[in-house]
Amino acid sequence: MSEPTLRTLIVDDEPLAVERMQVLCAELPGIAVVGTAADGEAALRLAEKLKPDLLLLDMTMPGMDGLAVAKKASAGDTPPAVIFVTAHDNFAVEAFDIDAVDYVLKPVGKDRLARAIERALARRSDPAEPGAPTWLEELWVPDRSELLRIEAASVHRIDAERDYVRLHTDPVGSGRSYLLLQTIAGLEERLDPEKFIRIHRSTILRRDFIKGLRHEGLGVWCAELADGEVLRIGRTYLRKVKAMAGR
Repeated sequence: MSEPTLRTLIVDDEPLAVERMQVLCAELPGIAVVGTAADGEAALRLAEKLKPDLLLLDMTMPGMDGLAVAKKASAGDTPPAVIFVTAHDNFAVEAFDIDAVDYVLKPVGKDRLARAIERALARRSDPAEPGAPTWLEELWVPDRSELLRIEAASVHRIDAERDYVRLHTDPVGSGRSYLLLQTIAGLEERLDPEKFIRIHRSTILRRDFIKGLRHEGLGVWCAELADGEVLRIGRTYLRKVKAMAGR
């Protein structure tokens, strides 16, 4: 059986960027370029005609931007997967909100594009069940001059910091954390409630990171964490947290 090939549409308003992507795609397995477009409107017309499996999509273009293109393209019966290819790192939250496969920063390297294509192929071979909730499995976070992909399962604690959230990742005690421009309420809606629980207006925890619950008296409860820290549970969230423990 032959390997699957993603019929791909490249969308970018910079001719040199389109040419570079065509060259890179020609060097990679699992991908075949079926067309190119220089703006969002043309991209949608071609997508309707060519029915591509994948869009390699620039984020900022005159007229309709990449987010708008992705949203409109996703409304069809067989929507293409989307990999954003952009020079800007500040649209990552919006990208994962619309379930993009990847978010690749320019200048694009062959190895980095190859990893993105592998993810698109993996998603095609293992699609989500129709009607099933789509919970976040990964997040893109700024780190120096690149975006890092963080698996949601590796995040054990999330703290609100004004309009940002701070993601604390395993291993515990490493001190590594990442800031993401996202409200804690918005992120909570995208996390699997079977794996994460909000215990306070400013704190979400991975459920298996909670070692136990402790009653401090006067209706005050705290969560004991796997790293030894103790956090107070907000009254608004206490019933849900106790229900998790069968109380």
